[in-house]
Amino acid sequence: MTVTAFAPETEERLALARQVADAVLFEGYVLYPYRASAAKNRLRWQFGVLVPPAWGAGCEEHDFQHTECLMEPRRGATLSVEVRFLHARRRTVQRARPDGGHDTVPELRLDDRVLVPWDEGAEERVELVVPVEELLGDGVTRPFRLPAREDTEPVLDAAGRTVGRLVRRSEEVGGTVRLSARELDGPYRTLRLTAVVENTSDWVPPQGGAAGRDAALPHSLVATHLLMALNAGSFLSMTDPPEWARGAVAACRNLHTWPVLAGEPGRADLVLSSPIILEDHPAIAPESPGALYDATEIDEILALRTAALTDEEKREARGTDPRAAAVIDLADSMPAEVLERLHGAVRGLREVTGETGFPDEHGVTRPDTPWWDPAGDTGFDPDHDTVVVGDRPVGKGSRVELRPGLRHTDAQDLFLHGSAATVEAVLHDVDGAVHLAVTVDGDPGADIRREQGRYLYFQPDEVVPLEAGP
Repeated sequence: MTVTAFAPETEERLALARQVADAVLFEGYVLYPYRASAAKNRLRWQFGVLVPPAWGAGCEEHDFQHTECLMEPRRGATLSVEVRFLHARRRTVQRARPDGGHDTVPELRLDDRVLVPWDEGAEERVELVVPVEELLGDGVTRPFRLPAREDTEPVLDAAGRTVGRLVRRSEEVGGTVRLSARELDGPYRTLRLTAVVENTSDWVPPQGGAAGRDAALPHSLVATHLLMALNAGSFLSMTDPPEWARGAVAACRNLHTWPVLAGEPGRADLVLSSPIILEDHPAIAPESPGALYDATEIDEILALRTAALTDEEKREARGTDPRAAAVIDLADSMPAEVLERLHGAVRGLREVTGETGFPDEHGVTRPDTPWWDPAGDTGFDPDHDTVVVGDRPVGKGSRVELRPGLRHTDAQDLFLHGSAATVEAVLHDVDGAVHLAVTVDGDPGADIRREQGRYLYFQPDEVVPLEAGP
C-alpha cells in the first residue's frame, strides 16, 4: 500500500537504510530449522507488533508506537516518511477431490516439499511527503486502511497435475500516522519531531471467550518501524548528541521504538525508528550471503546447520514458506569460498606509528613497552589477597550471599540471587578491577570447578559477607 510516491533521489538515499530495515521487518519471521512444526516457529512475530485497540487493552502488547527525535531542517525542507510493517496472511491447505471440490487438510505432501497451514507476512508500506512547515502546530494526520482479501493458488505435482490449492486470507486492518513538530528554545533552530503510528482496526474479540494472540495477529501491524528522511537539513543523534542538545534529547519520549541515524555513514539526513534497539548507521555485514531471519545466531552457524538438515526436514522447510525455501536453497548452493568468508572479518584497523622496537624471530616488530607487564602479577596472590566488602575483609574461604547486579553479570546469574557461596580466590584484572571467584553451596559440580579452576565470578558489590573474613 502506498499513499504517495517518493522522489527518485529520496528512493536512492533510502536504499541502503532499507537493507537494515528489511532485517528488522523479517527478524524472527521463520527461525531455524525453518519448519512450521518446530516449537520456536509456533509463536510468531515478537517485535513491533501493534495490536487492535480492543485486544491490546487486556494484554502486554501495544496498539501504538511513539517516536521523538530532534532535527535541524533548512528553510523549505520536506520530510519523507515511510511506515513499514507486515500484514499477516493466513494460509490454509486444501486437497483436490475427484469431483472438482476441495477438502482442507493438515498437510499436502509433494515430491519436493510438504505444504502445511502457515501465516505468511505480506510487506506493506505507507509513504508520506510533508513540508516541514506543515508539521508545526497540530501537525498532519494520515489514516490508512487495508481491505480484507482472499486469494487461491493451485498446487501442481511434478507431472503438472493439479493436486490441491493454497487459500490465503488477509483480514482488514487500519491505522493512522500522526506527525508534528515543535520548535525548541536555544541558539540553533531545532525542532522536536513526533511521529506516532497507531493501529485503529475496529476488530473486536468475539464475545463469550477470550481471544488469543493468534486471533489478533491478522488484524495487527507486525514488525512496525519508520524511515524518515529530510531533503534539506539533518537529524541529531539520539545516541551521541552534541553537548548543547543533550538536555533536549533526554526529554524526548520514545515508546516501543527507538530512532537512530541510518543510511550512509557520515550523513545525518535519515532516521530509522525501530522496535529493535540499534546503533547509529547500522549496516548489514558485507559477508552475509542472504537473509536468514534469525539474528540470534551468526550466519556461519546457521548456514552449516541448515545444510546439515535431513532431506525430509528440508522438504518440510520448503513447504513452510517461500522465504524458508530460499534459505534451504541458499545453504545447499553456497560455494566454499562464500562460507569461508563467514568465518571472521576484521572490521577496523588503525595505523600504529612512533613506536620503537625490534623484530622477533617471525619478523614481527614488538613495542618496547608491552600493554601488560607479566612482572606486575608478582604483587598479587589470589589465595591470600582480600577485599573489603562493607566493613569486612573477604578472601579465599569466606562465605558470602550472592546479590547479582544487572550492570555486571550474565542474566543467568540472577537465578543465583540470595544463594550462599564460598570465595575461592580474589582476582585482579589488567584494568585494576577486582573479581571474586566463587562456588555455590550445594553445587554438586563444585569439586570439579575447583579442580579445573572454572568458577563463577562476581564483583565485590554483588556479595554480602555471611561471616567474619579470613
